[in-house]
Amino acid sequence: MTQSIQKSAPECAATFPADRRNDALEAELSVSKLRLHGATRWYVIAATFAAILASVNQLFNMRLGNYTMLEGQYLYILAGLFLSVAFVCFRVDGKASADAPWYDWVLAAGSLIVAVYFAATAGESLDSGWEYAAPRQAVVFSVAFYALILEATRRAGGWVLFGIVATFSLYPTFAGSMPDPLSGFQSPFLDVVPYFMISSEASFGIPMNAFGNLVIGFVLFGAILQFTGGGKFFNNLALALVGQFRGGAAKVAIFASGFMGSMSGSVISNVLTTGAVSIPAMKRTGFSARYAAATEACASTGGVLMPPIMGATAFVMAAWLSRPYVDIMMAAAVPSILYYFGLFVQIDAYAARNGLRGLPRNGLPGLRETIRDGWQYVFVFAVLIFLMVAFRWETTAPFYAIVLLLVINQFSRRDRFSRSAFMDMVVSVGRTLAELTAIVLGIGIIVGSFQATGLTGPLATELIFMAGDNVFVLLIMGAITSFVFGMGMPVTACYIFLAVVLAPTLVQAGLNELAVHLFILYWGMVSFITPPVAIGAFGAASLAGASPMRTGVEAMRLGGVIYIVPFFFVMNPALIGEGPLSETAIVFVGALIGIWLISAALQGYVSFFGALPGGARGVALRVLLFAAGMLIAAPTGDAFGLLHLAVTGAGIALAILPLAVARRTRSHGPATEFAD
Repeated sequence: MTQSIQKSAPECAATFPADRRNDALEAELSVSKLRLHGATRWYVIAATFAAILASVNQLFNMRLGNYTMLEGQYLYILAGLFLSVAFVCFRVDGKASADAPWYDWVLAAGSLIVAVYFAATAGESLDSGWEYAAPRQAVVFSVAFYALILEATRRAGGWVLFGIVATFSLYPTFAGSMPDPLSGFQSPFLDVVPYFMISSEASFGIPMNAFGNLVIGFVLFGAILQFTGGGKFFNNLALALVGQFRGGAAKVAIFASGFMGSMSGSVISNVLTTGAVSIPAMKRTGFSARYAAATEACASTGGVLMPPIMGATAFVMAAWLSRPYVDIMMAAAVPSILYYFGLFVQIDAYAARNGLRGLPRNGLPGLRETIRDGWQYVFVFAVLIFLMVAFRWETTAPFYAIVLLLVINQFSRRDRFSRSAFMDMVVSVGRTLAELTAIVLGIGIIVGSFQATGLTGPLATELIFMAGDNVFVLLIMGAITSFVFGMGMPVTACYIFLAVVLAPTLVQAGLNELAVHLFILYWGMVSFITPPVAIGAFGAASLAGASPMRTGVEAMRLGGVIYIVPFFFVMNPALIGEGPLSETAIVFVGALIGIWLISAALQGYVSFFGALPGGARGVALRVLLFAAGMLIAAPTGDAFGLLHLAVTGAGIALAILPLAVARRTRSHGPATEFAD
């Protein structure tokens, strides 16, 4: 959450009719407009500072007090601190409240006590193998920790996630009674709960490890970047770059929401902050309310998939695959470019077809002045990326960038931190990290359940058998599964669950592992713009005063690339840099051309050429152009023998484009430029 969220959310909430809200959106609004005060506020600040201090001590190996913590001790301390913050920030009934009732303070204290117990006994637990044979006292504390995690998961992630976690947590107790391929090793409840809490393959396994080593630093960096004026700078940069072009307000929304989404990692928060400004601007320049809302929803969704920061899920993926985060960042770059390119081209086509103009030049910031006023943000980003790429300092690079940004900030008169603003930022970071901790610990129980029962291998084999060894059918099954679980879980929880259940199946079928994990991440994000859930689209629709369902349908068309690109890079990993540079360049250029044609087919207007004919003939030409784009964008190479299809697609496109040229005198606005 950011300071801008706290300021704008009450006004945003007032625009949401009660019958249009779903539970996840209402919970997000309730938390975002909550401003803590009194003892609750100071506790969140103290706990967050303590957690950051513990993180700095561990990641920089400072050995404060001449003591080196075990990895497990460090993670238990983080869990205790942020679980306690979760209980004082998130109410039992999901409603917003600035003060925590007494029973939430009891739960917060219980979280600290249980975490301290496990941190104090971590060495003995490791030596004695408590995850398989815990003493009675450890069993009691494990059950208490288990109950606290479940309740924190329910408050932070909602009832759907709670139900999934609770069900899977009990699965090992009856796994032996299930039919194949769901049958697994069965264990008594009091044996499996200590495994969840103590083992490095459950709640305190890879997801929590990624949180402690990577997520904290980048979440803190993103928050400080926004609170020191980074969000305003990137918005002005977008205005200076594309504001004057036709449909400029929507193009600005693409860039601004992309930048903000990459920093915040939250789709709905991005919609509520940037959408409060971008949607009215789009409507004033001629965009329909539905189209403006759909544009904001798609732009905000893509931001979570865009390097360099992305969301917390990318760091979990890096830990899961035991690969540097830089690899994940570089791999996600090309699909992100393709997604935003498709969105940009569609908006340009819509603006041209409807004769929409750009924003007045005299009301836009100049590019030179914008860079001059915000050079420090570009510089800090450059330093961050340099440290990650050149030195591989992924765990410590964000902290160096934070210090550099804070030092520079103190010489800025406009955006210098005040004491109050700094404390607001700490509260915002603490609440965000508490929410992530509760979700990660809960979903870690699911991971532990699969590990305890040995279910992953047989389930992967059965899915391959059901698909008949057909990779494409298996991918379709995987996409549907990812979409369904994405509707009921936060992004990080959805990814972790699918990384356990689905990813091994796709990898076992011979697909590239990194491509598979990006595939399930992308398809887990699809539900943000796809009805019936479409929380991003519905939130934007409420801001715009548009029909939620019609906005969701429009968002599906605008964001259509997100459904297609994952199939491309999973079939040919060269599209994510997993191959020779020459092959990557070829498939990237082919994908750009194909997506340009696909976007033109969806809008009925070809940028640089003109409008397609109307009526039945126009529909037929749009279908053919869409097919041509798919054939050209499809991965080429001997493995799939699709090179001839690309040539066929090019032939179809060359036959259709002259028709658009012939009609361009009828189109609204120039056909050969992006500007008015």
